[in-house]
Amino acid sequence: VGLAAYFLDPVFQGGVAAVFPFVIMILILLIRPTGLFGWKTIEALRRVTALPFDAHLMIAEPGRWIDRFLDAVWMERGLSPNTLAAYRADLTALDRWLEGHEAELTSANRGDLLAFMASRVQAGAQPRSTARQLSSFRRFYRYLLREGALREDPTAQIAMPKVGRSLPRSLTEEEVEALLAAPAVSDPLGHRDRTMLEVLYATGLRVSELVNLKLSSVNLNQGVLRIVGKGDRERLIPLGEEAVQWV
Repeated sequence: VGLAAYFLDPVFQGGVAAVFPFVIMILILLIRPTGLFGWKTIEALRRVTALPFDAHLMIAEPGRWIDRFLDAVWMERGLSPNTLAAYRADLTALDRWLEGHEAELTSANRGDLLAFMASRVQAGAQPRSTARQLSSFRRFYRYLLREGALREDPTAQIAMPKVGRSLPRSLTEEEVEALLAAPAVSDPLGHRDRTMLEVLYATGLRVSELVNLKLSSVNLNQGVLRIVGKGDRERLIPLGEEAVQWV
């Protein structure tokens, strides 16, 4: 009471002008670095809660975190557009499933992810597909953890599904010859197709690498191709005499 009387007495005696210095003093105490609204206090609260200043976007806009994640892995790892599209598809599928079960992508727990994966298995998803999705989820939630948007990784205690290895079926020599002879080489497009098949057969390139192959990457004198593959890694591949002739 005495303290209140001390501050209020100037108001009664001298009006607002008399109490103005006291108002300034209180504002300084509040906004100083360690005051109630000071930047040090706000930073300390942020560290305690382990949330970024725009944490409200985690609930309101999970799609924005997906975009940030894809931008980050593209810059850090140089992933191909197909890989980025697969990440987006996996995360979008999880986000939609969680919305239908009163959960959020950026606040999902281990039980939510296990329930989603179980629903996928019941729908007929193969172990390889489930393993790929879990890999996408792990990378996404580790990104959120690194950015300070999560306190723990919900995928940390989820085991990767066991994927059996199946041997690829190889073509017989007769099947390879029939495939190479299929295009009509008298036609320009047929000649192109035969050349592409010969290059594939001789080098084992990925189809995406073949269709993006530039003439400047072909050295006919030395019979090699210069290919830039995943992760911007460059390699030289022997072309073969038969493929060189068709090129």
